[in-house]
Amino acid sequence: MRIIHYRSLPNLISLGRLILVPAIISMIADQRWREACILFVIAGISDAIDGWIAKTFDWRSELGSYLDPLADKALIDSIYVSLAIVGVIPATIAILVVARDLMIVGAFMISVVLRKPVKVRPLMISKLNTLAQLGFAALVLGVKAFGLPSGPWFDGLLYCVAVLTLASTAAYMLQWIRHMNL
Repeated sequence: MRIIHYRSLPNLISLGRLILVPAIISMIADQRWREACILFVIAGISDAIDGWIAKTFDWRSELGSYLDPLADKALIDSIYVSLAIVGVIPATIAILVVARDLMIVGAFMISVVLRKPVKVRPLMISKLNTLAQLGFAALVLGVKAFGLPSGPWFDGLLYCVAVLTLASTAAYMLQWIRHMNL
């Protein structure tokens, strides 16, 4: 019997986050807000933990470089689409969030097909964007979970997420255009 190596811990945490996604979506669909909120917060914290462990102990891996962003995109995109479907957030923000990720993944795939692979490195604007997207989703779930009113902060944070999502999209697309010599 093969024992899992401790250096695999960041990848296992990312995999756990990926496994939580269908459960969270199901809970949102059933309007089980507290459970959805708790699992979403756990998933969000796991993102910080796996990154910290990988960097601190230098337990980075090629698998992790794909698995972590896949888990992040699955979590964020699924949550935004689910919240839009149940009418908690506007569909336009969900479309914007998903379109950004599709454009980035599409550009990456085109680069590989054209044999000009681009090195994937998260930009600072992208990290801020991810933080804003996760934070906004957590707040929305928290408001639903605990029956709190959504006040003026809702529109302000919604626009903040939209602006950061657009800025992140633009930054990645400009980087890709330069890389592809367009």
